[in-house]
Amino acid sequence: MATKWGIFSAGKISNDFVVALQTLPAQDHQIVGLAARDFNRAKEFAQSHGILKVYNSYEELASDPDIDVIYIGAIHPVHKNLGLMCMEKGKNVLCEKPLAMNLAEVKELISAARNHNVFLMEAFWSRFFPVYEQIRSLLNQKALGEVKVVQAEFGVNLLHIPRAVDKELGGGALLDIGCYCVQFALMAFSGEKPESITARGYLHETGVDETVTIILQYSGKRQAILTSTLVTQMPNRAVICGTKGMVQIPSFMWSPTTIIVNGEETKYPLPPTTKHLNFWNSTGLSYEAEHVRQCLLKGLKESPVMSLAESELLASIMEEVHIQLGIYKNKT
Repeated sequence: MATKWGIFSAGKISNDFVVALQTLPAQDHQIVGLAARDFNRAKEFAQSHGILKVYNSYEELASDPDIDVIYIGAIHPVHKNLGLMCMEKGKNVLCEKPLAMNLAEVKELISAARNHNVFLMEAFWSRFFPVYEQIRSLLNQKALGEVKVVQAEFGVNLLHIPRAVDKELGGGALLDIGCYCVQFALMAFSGEKPESITARGYLHETGVDETVTIILQYSGKRQAILTSTLVTQMPNRAVICGTKGMVQIPSFMWSPTTIIVNGEETKYPLPPTTKHLNFWNSTGLSYEAEHVRQCLLKGLKESPVMSLAESELLASIMEEVHIQLGIYKNKT
């Protein structure tokens, strides 16, 4: 039986998620319908993707008993309220990253998922690419020895996009793109809490971080160095260095198709599509969609690959970075 999806938002990432879903077998994944803030835009979106049903509101979609799981592709500041509404109506939720605007909101969402006994996952699609699966396998086998140094970077010039530098809309390098670097470090160190967090960066005139470098220090002289920027294009690489070997993602570290293990390169082709995509390698969103299906089939309420505990730790690290940069006061 197909997993029946409802889609929140008719924006760029929702477009790519729908395209990715449509690369998967129709007997496994079905898009029941869509809701967005603008009904006319939602109708146009639905027509362009062959989606038959458009709802008058998010609430109407969330109330449809025919839907198994809702993908929230709306902007960051509404994640909490939309997620809470879905879960209160008994719906499973896949919510775009960042899960919420701050640690307190993330904790509220996690609590609601447990109270309503529904599935909730932060949509870090990176975790489900074959490259990331191979990295986790290497880590589990201790093939790299003890991980000592992790580096990750995500830099793209986004200053021309108003939302990217709008504090109220969740702008800033860390929330928008740097979070991918943080999740990479957490995966490399198996979800361990760092002993210390040090952040240095520069703020945009709007008050958001435009460039930030984070150092996470772990016991045993282990370290992660993470840089993100909205100002310029970076190589966008990631590397894990252990006592027995090294693994590299040459680019893009958040949606990779190539991995280099001790000098040996392997490529993983993406699911093909002829439809328009807004972001690099977006048909890779199909990997996380299939993972959600498998979790639901097993009756799981959270992902073993992107756990709620890790989402909470990630939010706590990002909040500490924001505090150190002087962007936000402690909201917890």
